[in-house]
Amino acid sequence: MRRYNSFFRNKACPAYLVLPVVLSIAIFAGCNGCKPANSGNGGQGSNNTSTGSGNTVTGNTIVVGEYGSMTGSEATFGQSTNNGIQLAAEQINNAGGINGKTVSIALEDDASDATKAETAVKRLIDEKHVIAVLGEVASGSSMAGGPVCQKAQVPMISPSSTNPAVTQIGDYIFRVCFIDSYQAAVVARFAHDWLHATKVAIFTNKSIPYSVGFSDNFKTAFTGMGGQIVSEQSYSKDDKDYRGALTAIQAANPQAILVPGYYSDAGSIAKQARDLGIKVPLLGGDGWDSQALFMTGDDAVDGCYFSDHVAMDEPDPVVQNFVKTYQAKFNQRPDALAALAFDAADLLFDAMKRAKSLTGPDIRDAVASTKDFKGVTGTITIDADRNAKKPAVIISIKDRHFTYLTTIADPSQPLPPH
Repeated sequence: MRRYNSFFRNKACPAYLVLPVVLSIAIFAGCNGCKPANSGNGGQGSNNTSTGSGNTVTGNTIVVGEYGSMTGSEATFGQSTNNGIQLAAEQINNAGGINGKTVSIALEDDASDATKAETAVKRLIDEKHVIAVLGEVASGSSMAGGPVCQKAQVPMISPSSTNPAVTQIGDYIFRVCFIDSYQAAVVARFAHDWLHATKVAIFTNKSIPYSVGFSDNFKTAFTGMGGQIVSEQSYSKDDKDYRGALTAIQAANPQAILVPGYYSDAGSIAKQARDLGIKVPLLGGDGWDSQALFMTGDDAVDGCYFSDHVAMDEPDPVVQNFVKTYQAKFNQRPDALAALAFDAADLLFDAMKRAKSLTGPDIRDAVASTKDFKGVTGTITIDADRNAKKPAVIISIKDRHFTYLTTIADPSQPLPPH
């Protein structure tokens, strides 16, 4: 698959300010539990297909929707994602658009709220007449907005929702990131082989599907390696005092603690853990990837680790060119969320170029047939379940910096000595 590369030859691209055109829309009720559609690979692995027809392009502007947490508890996720998507849109527009048509991004803020996410996607489809949707980051929000896209036959690509249930919504829902079962197994392998931990505690945010799924999958993988889960505690999204649960964890004497939440609470948990005298490493997933982690965690997160999709200090020239261009435009270093968003948008635009027509079913089929697409976060092939399988990296934290440590491609295999 040829990847669009002119982005890396243009350090800065002028933003396009395009008014969305009015498009026709025909949305019909979808069937629940019917067989997958027999068009391309789009229906493979789906338990829910649609009978709508999606929106169509009637002018010279292609309106693509984006929904995300521009405000709220995970606002840095939404802001980084929006930057990555806007950068990809500028790239494609500077090169003449898609088949001569200009791409316009219609953005809806869901304020880190799953209920608002559903409303945001309805607005994108019914009022802004988008032909495809990019988002969300949080799995809970993707699971709220995904069914709306599925029913309307509007393809949706999540840049970074890792809960397996997201793409199980139906054959119009895709992602460009790995899933939690893989990511959790990577962290389990790292804890067992790299840290030589045999006893781990788990501290789960029971309010978000991402954290619950991560914990369940980690437990399965770690115990399968012979490890022991010595304590399982939980908290809710609005909790601020974690000392009771952390005291119970401390009494179990773990060698590491899994905290698979978002940066918005992981930093505070680390701070309170250190205040209680807990010195063992805390382990997280890609939900930790934000510089805002240091706002609450400060140096308490030193000596901790998390899995991620890409490390911005990896020597890969594609990664380093992306970092250089992103910094030139936004005056800040990108994170993995920005890179995933760029890949999601870039892959969508590539699929639109290959699609038989700019309609929901044809775009869906083109996305589903994507193979060996070279992205910033790795080479992407969309599988029969509409997931992207790729290696994960482990990031270490020291002196308020995220540093690339290692890459784990197959967590079912022992790590080599280091």
